[in-house]
Amino acid sequence: MAKKSSHDGDSSPARAGGILGSLATLLEKLGDLAETGQEMRRSGEFETTAGSKPVRGVYGFTIKTGTGNDGIKVEPFGNVHKDNQSGKTVVDEVHEPMVDLFEEQDHLLVVVEMPGIGAEDLKLELEDDILTINAAHGSKKYHKEILLPATFSTEKMTHSCRNGVLEITFKH
Repeated sequence: MAKKSSHDGDSSPARAGGILGSLATLLEKLGDLAETGQEMRRSGEFETTAGSKPVRGVYGFTIKTGTGNDGIKVEPFGNVHKDNQSGKTVVDEVHEPMVDLFEEQDHLLVVVEMPGIGAEDLKLELEDDILTINAAHGSKKYHKEILLPATFSTEKMTHSCRNGVLEITFKH
């Protein structure tokens, strides 16, 4: 690891070593995750105003690693994103929930975290291999489109929602 220097300039060798050292540490941690098939997640919250009303921003990412051909996958979640037209960061009222997919031998399990949502607040749509989830309860609003690893029919789909955790099972 590089030692810190008393120089304030960004171009000093010690400063560059510090940045490269941090990058090396991140790559080392990602390598460790890939070897053990683990998950790392970071998130945060903030409040701002959009027009005249306050908006709560939630942002984060999950890094999932698997063994074999799965590799490393980074998945963002929250309601903060970059507007494609203006290039500015915007905060939506609708949150993108965190989703996990578990492929089992006889079924696919989709787990979605949506705090404050009950079964009566859900609207699920399935078209071929795309599952669309919409949920709203008071000021809590969620939307997510999920690309499934295969095509499923609604007849082979069951779901339950308890304490803001939605579990959807697709039988093979």
